[in-house]
Amino acid sequence: MDFTLWDVVRNLLIGLQWTVALSLVAFIGGGVIGLLVMTLRISTLSAPRWLARVYIELFQGTPLLMQLFLVFFGVALLGIDISPWLAASLALTLFTSAYLAEIWRGCVESIAHGQWEASASLALSPLEQLRYVILPQAMRIAVAPTVGFSVQVVKGTAVTSIIGFTELTKTGGMLANATFQPFMVYGFVALGYFLLCYPLSLSARYLERRLHAAA
Repeated sequence: MDFTLWDVVRNLLIGLQWTVALSLVAFIGGGVIGLLVMTLRISTLSAPRWLARVYIELFQGTPLLMQLFLVFFGVALLGIDISPWLAASLALTLFTSAYLAEIWRGCVESIAHGQWEASASLALSPLEQLRYVILPQAMRIAVAPTVGFSVQVVKGTAVTSIIGFTELTKTGGMLANATFQPFMVYGFVALGYFLLCYPLSLSARYLERRLHAAA
């Protein structure tokens, strides 16, 4: 089968859509879980802090590829049929949550301890202190590093091609084999990742300068 340049670009755009979709799922799901893990990490109780620390160290201390294999093949050992999309979403969500939890913990702990004491004097519970007083201030600090980390999430989606998920890298691999023009195809693949990641990197730097100047 002969492929025109448009055929290559069109198929890569479809793969790019799946890369964007997977990145959004991982980032949103990772944000929800990461917020919970961060809350446990800053708890005054030792057991929740220990559990959160183990969780973070586990996912930060092992390669994303190994985590992906464990999810994809581990669930299959339980007799459950799991699709590459579901396995990729779950693995990337857990991976993302560990890093976001640690980023946000640092932002929360950068808030002056006097803010906790002042909010405690208003008879607020620890969770209410976190929700109404600490998090609104920490969110301003967290915006730039959070946006910056989203670049790593996008690039991390490339690993999911190993288990057969047809995102941008997997699509590029199939097209390179079909067209026998790997340099051209992977050049377009690299361009696709650049077009996704570079605006995010610029946004992170812009937000960091803007928020620092406004502080």
